[in-house]
Amino acid sequence: MSRLTIAASTPLCLLQDAGRFGVRHLGVTQGGAADGCSMSWANWLLGNGLDLPVIEITLGGFAVVAEEDCLLALAGADLGAQIDGQPLAPWRSFKLSKGQTLKFTQPLLGARAYLAAPAGFDAPKVLGSSATVVREELGGLDGMGLPLIKGSTLSYRGESRRVREVPLALRPDLKSNVPLDLVLGAQIGQFSGQSLFDVFNSAWTLDSRADRMGIRLLGKALAYQGQPMISEGIPLGAVQVPPDGQPIVLLNDRQTIGGYPRLGALTPLALARLAQCLPGAQVRLRPVVQDVAHREHIEYLQRFSE
Repeated sequence: MSRLTIAASTPLCLLQDAGRFGVRHLGVTQGGAADGCSMSWANWLLGNGLDLPVIEITLGGFAVVAEEDCLLALAGADLGAQIDGQPLAPWRSFKLSKGQTLKFTQPLLGARAYLAAPAGFDAPKVLGSSATVVREELGGLDGMGLPLIKGSTLSYRGESRRVREVPLALRPDLKSNVPLDLVLGAQIGQFSGQSLFDVFNSAWTLDSRADRMGIRLLGKALAYQGQPMISEGIPLGAVQVPPDGQPIVLLNDRQTIGGYPRLGALTPLALARLAQCLPGAQVRLRPVVQDVAHREHIEYLQRFSE
């Protein structure tokens, strides 16, 4: 067994995996990595299963000290990672010698970095997953949903000698301003014509009121003209429109049901890009049909076998 000691952390640094499935009928949300693409690449670098537990580091402020020589992997945002003061770029596996400190300072590009270990970090499974959901007190190192704290120990049991990088052509472009793909939902036709024009032809600003439950988009108020709704199930990436007309994109720690009308849902690839955007960033939405979104996701999954 290999160990890392946490030398610094924040409430935004969490142990995550792909999330919980098959439990929403119990009122339990999905959880899991906000940027599932970067999580998968971090695991891929070490030859892990793509859904194994990793550390999700949001905005920096995290550091670990190696208790033994080890090989780790880093993907996602550039949070100014350093090994004993020397810069470490993401999208690669790397060696950390006994006694060395890996430190994440502040966002240089993107918002969330993912640190992986061979065979995944050790943590108990609660309802089939180790994903941390603080609100529901589920997952994490102790199974009780606590964020990672200074002085705690991260352990893993696997071994890897895979020192490699994600090819440039396969890395997600965190600088991209390509519109976020939105699969149209059942209530889309019940918004006013002007609102439908504004949704897809205006820039939306990410509000500072954001967490792992959802991100509010600020822009022109949208007008829903349909009948009041009965609460229904909420998928990952659903874009709800409350009475103030400002859309909310629901993320991994969202509630399981809701009664606000929905424009639709962002695709998993669009959600991964959104998870790397900082408050104040501007995004645009682009309508897609489900068949197109599904085909693009299959093409994305095939990259891991290249």
